[in-house]
Amino acid sequence: MTKVALLGTGIMGAGMARSMARAGLDVTVWNRSADKARALDLPVADDPASAARDADVVVTMLFGFESVAQVMTEALPAMRPDAIWLQTSTIGVDETAALAELATKQNVSFVDAPVLGTRQPAENGQLTVLAGGRRDERLEPVLDAISAKVVWVGERPGDGHRLKLVMNAWVLTLTAGTAQSVALAEGLGLDPKLFLELISGGPLDAGYAQLKGKNMLADEFTPAFALSGATKDAGLIREAAAEVGVATDLAAALERLFGASGNQDDDMAAVIRALRAAQQ
Repeated sequence: MTKVALLGTGIMGAGMARSMARAGLDVTVWNRSADKARALDLPVADDPASAARDADVVVTMLFGFESVAQVMTEALPAMRPDAIWLQTSTIGVDETAALAELATKQNVSFVDAPVLGTRQPAENGQLTVLAGGRRDERLEPVLDAISAKVVWVGERPGDGHRLKLVMNAWVLTLTAGTAQSVALAEGLGLDPKLFLELISGGPLDAGYAQLKGKNMLADEFTPAFALSGATKDAGLIREAAAEVGVATDLAAALERLFGASGNQDDDMAAVIRALRAAQQ
């Protein structure tokens, strides 16, 4: 049986842990806020090193580069030399290279594997994994448990993140664009439901626009993909674009909008608040 240490049991990590346990993997979890880890009814480690010590695969799902680097600086020396680090947090391309170097110094195999999906796909084991690194059959039980699809983008650590930023640029743009049309309809004295009905089923429709649009109309912002993550990812997209000479105007605007949308623990659909405020 594959032994897995999952470090980080927030919205995504909790769902991934349940999916792995449901698939029959031997899962130990750790989280900085221990209550979130204990709520999963799985073995809970006292610290990252204890979680990682006997694991075949160590999975990180933490918020941002600094958190991942800090936690793994503690965990890596405790890992077995034949263990694999599966890094699923969205942290950026240069940051991924830095983590790969950290793993190399400890002679630990590293796979860059950010995921596409939110709370429900994580709970259902239906994420899409964008993997960068060498394929290793030992990862298959873990990847099978958490995902509906695995795309091996390339062998360079960071390749997974390159595609993840491309995809998130689309997701953030679609969400903000939906919010703009909803807010504009409201400002013009129209029922914004008309907008969602008009695009429904046609070439301009998107399931995500319908989902987030309905959340906006209902002011329902229970987090599936939190504003904090959207703001962070928009900043990573802006930085990556600047590095390769792509215009950063749109990414910078998205970063500003998501960051100005109130409680960052709310769902990213709450970006509607920033656009509604702009009407006043």
